[in-house]
Amino acid sequence: MPELPEVEVVRAGLEPAVTGARVLHVDVVDDRALTRHDGPAEDFADRLTGRTIAAAVRRGKFLWFPLQPEHGDDRREALVTHLGMSGQVLLGRDRPAARHRRILIDVQPATTDRDGVPEPVVQLEFVDQRTFGSMAIDRMVPTVDGAPAGAAGAIDEADPDASWRRGIPYQVSHIARDPLDPAFDDDRFIAAARKRASGIKRVLLDQGVVSGIGNIYADESLWAAKLHYDRPAERLTRADLRTLLTEVRSVLRRALEDGGTSFDAQYVNVNGQSGYFSQRLNVYGQQGKPCPRCGTTIVREAFMNRSSHICPVCQPRPRARRR
Repeated sequence: MPELPEVEVVRAGLEPAVTGARVLHVDVVDDRALTRHDGPAEDFADRLTGRTIAAAVRRGKFLWFPLQPEHGDDRREALVTHLGMSGQVLLGRDRPAARHRRILIDVQPATTDRDGVPEPVVQLEFVDQRTFGSMAIDRMVPTVDGAPAGAAGAIDEADPDASWRRGIPYQVSHIARDPLDPAFDDDRFIAAARKRASGIKRVLLDQGVVSGIGNIYADESLWAAKLHYDRPAERLTRADLRTLLTEVRSVLRRALEDGGTSFDAQYVNVNGQSGYFSQRLNVYGQQGKPCPRCGTTIVREAFMNRSSHICPVCQPRPRARRR
Protein backbone atom coordinates (compact mmCIF):
# COMPACT_ATOMS: atom_id res chain seq x y z
CA MET A 1 0.00 0.00 0.00
CA PRO A 2 1.36 3.48 -0.83
CA GLU A 3 2.80 5.17 2.23
CA LEU A 4 3.81 8.78 2.93
CA PRO A 5 6.72 9.00 0.42
CA GLU A 6 4.68 7.57 -2.45
CA VAL A 7 1.71 9.88 -1.80
CA GLU A 8 3.97 12.91 -1.34
CA VAL A 9 5.65 12.19 -4.68
CA VAL A 10 2.19 12.24 -6.29
CA ARG A 11 1.20 15.46 -4.48
CA ALA A 12 4.37 17.28 -5.49
CA GLY A 13 3.97 16.12 -9.07
CA LEU A 14 0.38 17.35 -9.30
CA GLU A 15 0.88 20.64 -7.51
CA PRO A 16 2.21 22.78 -10.39
CA ALA A 17 -0.58 21.67 -12.74
CA VAL A 18 -3.57 21.87 -10.38
CA THR A 19 -2.84 24.95 -8.24
CA GLY A 20 -5.23 27.61 -9.45
CA ALA A 21 -6.58 25.32 -12.18
CA ARG A 22 -10.27 25.31 -13.10
CA VAL A 23 -12.16 22.03 -13.50
CA LEU A 24 -13.71 21.88 -16.97
CA HIS A 25 -15.14 18.38 -17.15
CA VAL A 26 -15.53 15.31 -14.96
CA ASP A 27 -16.13 11.78 -16.26
CA VAL A 28 -16.88 9.08 -13.67
CA VAL A 29 -16.10 5.84 -15.49
CA ASP A 30 -16.65 3.55 -12.49
CA ASP A 31 -18.92 4.43 -9.56
CA ARG A 32 -16.88 2.17 -7.28
CA ALA A 33 -14.27 4.95 -7.13
CA LEU A 34 -16.81 7.08 -5.22
CA THR A 35 -17.35 4.83 -2.21
CA ARG A 36 -16.40 7.66 0.16
CA HIS A 37 -18.46 10.30 -1.67
CA ASP A 38 -21.84 11.15 -0.15
CA GLY A 39 -23.91 11.09 -3.33
CA PRO A 40 -24.14 9.61 -6.83
CA ALA A 41 -21.70 10.14 -9.68
CA GLU A 42 -23.85 12.97 -11.08
CA ASP A 43 -23.56 14.86 -7.81
CA PHE A 44 -19.79 14.39 -7.74
CA ALA A 45 -19.40 15.69 -11.30
CA ASP A 46 -21.80 18.63 -10.86
CA ARG A 47 -20.20 19.83 -7.62
CA LEU A 48 -16.68 19.60 -9.04
CA THR A 49 -17.18 21.02 -12.53
CA GLY A 50 -16.39 24.73 -12.72
CA ARG A 51 -14.58 24.83 -9.39
CA THR A 52 -11.07 26.22 -8.95
CA ILE A 53 -8.46 24.06 -7.18
CA ALA A 54 -6.52 26.02 -4.57
CA ALA A 55 -3.63 23.59 -4.02
CA ALA A 56 -2.57 19.98 -3.50
CA VAL A 57 -2.26 19.00 0.18
CA ARG A 58 -1.29 15.81 2.00
CA ARG A 59 -1.45 14.43 5.50
CA GLY A 60 -0.06 10.95 6.00
CA LYS A 61 -1.39 8.83 3.13
CA PHE A 62 -4.34 11.12 2.35
CA LEU A 63 -4.27 13.64 -0.49
CA TRP A 64 -6.76 16.44 -1.05
CA PHE A 65 -7.36 19.44 -3.28
CA PRO A 66 -9.07 22.40 -1.52
CA LEU A 67 -11.71 24.01 -3.73
CA GLN A 68 -12.07 27.79 -3.81
CA PRO A 69 -15.57 28.91 -2.77
CA GLU A 70 -17.72 29.99 -5.67
CA HIS A 71 -19.01 33.56 -5.87
CA GLY A 72 -21.71 34.04 -3.27
CA ASP A 73 -21.08 30.60 -1.78
CA ASP A 74 -19.14 30.19 1.46
CA ARG A 75 -18.92 26.39 1.31
CA ARG A 76 -15.48 25.06 2.23
CA GLU A 77 -14.92 21.81 0.38
CA ALA A 78 -12.11 19.68 -0.97
CA LEU A 79 -11.62 16.87 -3.44
CA VAL A 80 -10.27 14.06 -1.26
CA THR A 81 -8.22 11.29 -2.86
CA HIS A 82 -7.14 8.06 -1.22
CA LEU A 83 -4.95 5.73 -3.26
CA GLY A 84 -5.93 2.58 -1.36
CA MET A 85 -3.74 -0.36 -2.37
CA SER A 86 -3.26 0.30 -6.07
CA GLY A 87 -4.56 3.79 -6.83
CA GLN A 88 -2.68 6.16 -9.14
CA VAL A 89 -3.27 9.75 -10.24
CA LEU A 90 -1.69 10.23 -13.65
CA LEU A 91 -1.15 13.59 -15.32
CA GLY A 92 -1.08 14.24 -19.04
CA ARG A 93 -2.72 15.60 -22.17
CA ASP A 94 -4.79 13.47 -24.54
CA ARG A 95 -3.32 10.33 -23.05
CA PRO A 96 -4.83 6.99 -24.08
CA ALA A 97 -7.20 5.60 -21.48
CA ALA A 98 -5.47 3.47 -18.86
CA ARG A 99 -6.77 -0.06 -18.45
CA HIS A 100 -8.20 0.58 -14.99
CA ARG A 101 -9.33 4.18 -15.43
CA ARG A 102 -12.01 5.07 -12.86
CA ILE A 103 -12.32 8.87 -13.05
CA LEU A 104 -11.09 11.43 -15.57
CA ILE A 105 -10.92 15.15 -14.73
CA ASP A 106 -10.06 17.84 -17.28
CA VAL A 107 -8.58 21.02 -15.80
CA GLN A 108 -7.45 24.32 -17.25
CA PRO A 109 -4.11 25.28 -15.63
CA ALA A 110 -3.75 28.79 -14.26
CA THR A 111 -0.31 29.16 -15.86
CA THR A 112 0.46 30.63 -19.27
CA ASP A 113 3.32 30.32 -21.73
CA ARG A 114 5.87 33.05 -22.51
CA ASP A 115 3.40 34.80 -24.82
CA GLY A 116 0.68 34.86 -22.18
CA VAL A 117 -1.33 32.10 -23.85
CA PRO A 118 -3.05 29.75 -21.38
CA GLU A 119 -1.48 26.32 -21.09
CA PRO A 120 -3.39 23.47 -22.79
CA VAL A 121 -5.98 21.51 -20.85
CA VAL A 122 -4.51 18.84 -18.55
CA GLN A 123 -6.11 15.52 -17.67
CA LEU A 124 -6.06 14.01 -14.19
CA GLU A 125 -6.68 10.30 -14.52
CA PHE A 126 -7.55 8.30 -11.40
CA VAL A 127 -6.54 4.70 -12.06
CA ASP A 128 -7.13 1.85 -9.61
CA GLN A 129 -6.75 -1.84 -10.36
CA ARG A 130 -8.16 -3.20 -7.11
CA THR A 131 -10.79 -0.45 -6.58
CA PHE A 132 -9.89 0.11 -2.91
CA GLY A 133 -8.97 3.75 -3.62
CA SER A 134 -11.49 6.55 -3.94
CA MET A 135 -12.29 10.18 -4.64
CA ALA A 136 -14.88 12.26 -2.82
CA ILE A 137 -15.97 15.85 -2.30
CA ASP A 138 -15.95 16.52 1.42
CA ARG A 139 -16.56 19.48 3.70
CA MET A 140 -13.59 21.17 5.34
CA VAL A 141 -13.34 21.62 9.11
CA PRO A 142 -10.78 23.67 11.08
CA THR A 143 -7.64 21.91 12.28
CA VAL A 144 -7.76 21.20 16.02
CA ASP A 145 -4.47 22.96 16.75
CA GLY A 146 -4.96 25.84 14.31
CA ALA A 147 -1.79 24.93 12.39
CA PRO A 148 -1.68 24.23 8.62
CA ALA A 149 -3.34 20.91 7.94
CA GLY A 150 -0.57 19.20 6.00
CA ALA A 151 2.16 19.28 3.37
CA ALA A 152 1.58 21.84 0.63
CA GLY A 153 3.61 24.15 -1.56
CA ALA A 154 4.70 27.68 -0.73
CA ILE A 155 1.64 29.64 0.39
CA ASP A 156 1.19 33.35 1.07
CA GLU A 157 -0.37 33.13 4.53
CA ALA A 158 -1.59 36.75 4.22
CA ASP A 159 -3.68 35.85 1.18
CA PRO A 160 -7.33 35.69 2.32
CA ASP A 161 -7.96 32.98 -0.29
CA ALA A 162 -5.49 30.74 1.57
CA SER A 163 -7.84 30.25 4.51
CA TRP A 164 -8.15 26.61 3.41
CA ARG A 165 -4.59 26.14 4.74
CA ARG A 166 -5.90 25.60 8.27
CA GLY A 167 -8.80 23.46 7.20
CA ILE A 168 -8.90 19.71 6.71
CA PRO A 169 -11.48 17.43 5.07
CA TYR A 170 -13.78 15.89 7.65
CA GLN A 171 -12.90 12.40 6.40
CA VAL A 172 -9.22 13.06 7.19
CA SER A 173 -9.66 14.98 10.45
CA HIS A 174 -9.15 11.85 12.61
CA ILE A 175 -5.76 11.14 11.01
CA ALA A 176 -2.78 12.18 13.15
CA ARG A 177 0.00 14.35 11.77
CA ASP A 178 2.98 12.64 10.18
CA PRO A 179 6.60 12.90 11.39
CA LEU A 180 7.62 15.19 8.50
CA ASP A 181 4.88 17.71 9.35
CA PRO A 182 6.38 20.86 10.99
CA ALA A 183 3.45 20.82 13.43
CA PHE A 184 4.09 17.23 14.52
CA ASP A 185 4.46 17.16 18.31
CA ASP A 186 7.23 14.76 19.36
CA ASP A 187 6.33 14.97 23.03
CA ARG A 188 2.69 14.18 22.33
CA PHE A 189 3.68 11.13 20.29
CA ILE A 190 6.04 9.92 23.02
CA ALA A 191 3.39 10.36 25.71
CA ALA A 192 0.81 8.50 23.63
CA ALA A 193 3.22 5.66 22.80
CA ARG A 194 4.23 5.13 26.42
CA LYS A 195 0.59 4.53 27.33
CA ARG A 196 0.36 1.61 24.93
CA ALA A 197 1.01 -1.95 26.05
CA SER A 198 1.07 -3.16 22.45
CA GLY A 199 4.23 -3.65 20.43
CA ILE A 200 5.89 -0.53 19.07
CA LYS A 201 5.21 -1.49 15.44
CA ARG A 202 1.48 -1.53 16.11
CA VAL A 203 1.82 2.01 17.45
CA LEU A 204 3.68 3.13 14.32
CA LEU A 205 0.90 1.70 12.16
CA ASP A 206 -1.86 3.36 14.18
CA GLN A 207 -2.90 6.34 12.03
CA GLY A 208 -4.57 7.91 15.06
CA VAL A 209 -1.19 8.23 16.76
CA VAL A 210 1.14 8.96 13.83
CA SER A 211 0.32 8.86 10.14
CA GLY A 212 2.08 8.00 6.90
CA ILE A 213 4.03 4.98 8.15
CA GLY A 214 3.14 1.58 6.72
CA ASN A 215 4.71 -1.84 6.87
CA ILE A 216 7.76 -1.06 4.73
CA TYR A 217 8.93 2.07 6.52
CA ALA A 218 8.03 0.72 9.97
CA ASP A 219 10.35 -2.26 9.42
CA GLU A 220 13.13 -0.07 8.05
CA SER A 221 12.86 2.46 10.91
CA LEU A 222 12.76 -0.18 13.65
CA TRP A 223 15.84 -1.88 12.19
CA ALA A 224 17.67 1.47 12.10
CA ALA A 225 16.69 2.14 15.73
CA LYS A 226 17.62 -1.44 16.78
CA LEU A 227 14.15 -2.10 18.18
CA HIS A 228 12.18 -5.32 17.87
CA TYR A 229 8.70 -4.78 16.45
CA ASP A 230 7.09 -6.50 19.45
CA ARG A 231 8.80 -4.43 22.14
CA PRO A 232 5.94 -3.05 24.29
CA ALA A 233 5.76 0.67 23.65
CA GLU A 234 5.11 1.37 27.33
CA ARG A 235 8.49 -0.16 28.20
CA LEU A 236 10.46 2.08 25.85
CA THR A 237 12.25 5.08 27.29
CA ARG A 238 11.75 8.59 25.98
CA ALA A 239 15.27 8.38 24.57
CA ASP A 240 14.32 5.17 22.71
CA LEU A 241 11.30 6.86 21.17
CA ARG A 242 13.21 10.00 20.22
CA THR A 243 15.79 7.85 18.48
CA LEU A 244 13.00 6.01 16.70
CA LEU A 245 11.45 9.27 15.50
CA THR A 246 14.85 10.36 14.19
CA GLU A 247 15.20 7.14 12.22
CA VAL A 248 11.62 7.31 10.94
CA ARG A 249 12.27 10.79 9.53
CA SER A 250 15.57 9.70 8.03
CA VAL A 251 13.99 6.71 6.29
CA LEU A 252 11.04 8.74 4.97
CA ARG A 253 13.30 11.49 3.63
CA ARG A 254 15.58 9.02 1.87
CA ALA A 255 12.56 7.34 0.33
CA LEU A 256 11.29 10.72 -0.87
CA GLU A 257 14.65 11.43 -2.51
CA ASP A 258 14.33 8.15 -4.40
CA GLY A 259 10.72 8.74 -5.47
CA GLY A 260 9.27 6.19 -3.07
CA THR A 261 9.30 2.39 -3.13
CA SER A 262 8.01 0.53 -6.19
CA PHE A 263 7.85 -3.25 -6.38
CA ASP A 264 5.63 -3.34 -9.47
CA ALA A 265 3.83 -1.06 -11.93
CA GLN A 266 1.09 -0.19 -9.41
CA TYR A 267 3.19 2.36 -7.53
CA VAL A 268 4.15 5.21 -9.86
CA ASN A 269 4.33 9.00 -9.90
CA VAL A 270 2.08 11.26 -11.98
CA ASN A 271 4.15 10.52 -15.08
CA GLY A 272 3.91 6.75 -14.63
CA GLN A 273 7.49 6.38 -13.40
CA SER A 274 8.50 4.07 -10.55
CA GLY A 275 10.46 5.01 -7.46
CA TYR A 276 13.66 3.15 -6.63
CA PHE A 277 13.99 3.20 -2.83
CA SER A 278 13.47 -0.57 -3.01
CA GLN A 279 17.15 -0.75 -3.99
CA ARG A 280 18.14 0.68 -0.59
CA LEU A 281 15.94 -1.43 1.70
CA ASN A 282 17.90 -2.93 4.59
CA VAL A 283 15.42 -5.48 5.98
CA TYR A 284 12.01 -5.27 4.30
CA GLY A 285 11.82 -8.07 1.75
CA GLN A 286 15.44 -9.00 2.47
CA GLN A 287 14.78 -12.30 4.30
CA GLY A 288 17.58 -14.78 3.79
CA LYS A 289 20.14 -12.06 3.10
CA PRO A 290 22.79 -10.85 5.57
CA CYS A 291 22.04 -7.89 7.80
CA PRO A 292 23.92 -4.85 6.42
CA ARG A 293 25.02 -4.01 9.96
CA CYS A 294 26.11 -7.30 11.55
CA GLY A 295 25.86 -9.97 8.85
CA THR A 296 23.19 -12.07 10.60
CA THR A 297 20.56 -13.54 8.28
CA ILE A 298 17.43 -11.39 8.05
CA VAL A 299 14.23 -13.25 8.94
CA ARG A 300 10.57 -12.66 8.15
CA GLU A 301 7.90 -13.29 10.76
CA ALA A 302 4.10 -13.21 10.62
CA PHE A 303 2.61 -9.96 11.89
CA MET A 304 -1.03 -8.79 11.76
CA ASN A 305 -1.84 -10.78 8.60
CA ARG A 306 1.32 -9.34 7.07
CA SER A 307 5.02 -9.75 7.77
CA SER A 308 7.77 -8.16 9.82
CA HIS A 309 11.40 -8.29 8.75
CA ILE A 310 14.10 -8.16 11.41
CA CYS A 311 17.70 -8.92 12.24
CA PRO A 312 17.58 -11.34 15.21
CA VAL A 313 20.84 -9.92 16.62
CA CYS A 314 20.36 -6.19 16.07
CA GLN A 315 16.71 -6.38 17.14
CA PRO A 316 16.55 -8.87 20.01
CA ARG A 317 13.15 -10.21 20.95
CA PRO A 318 11.77 -8.65 24.15
CA ARG A 319 11.85 -10.74 27.30
CA ALA A 320 8.61 -12.24 28.47
CA ARG A 321 6.91 -10.26 31.20
CA ARG A 322 6.90 -11.67 34.71
CA ARG A 323 3.52 -12.69 36.04
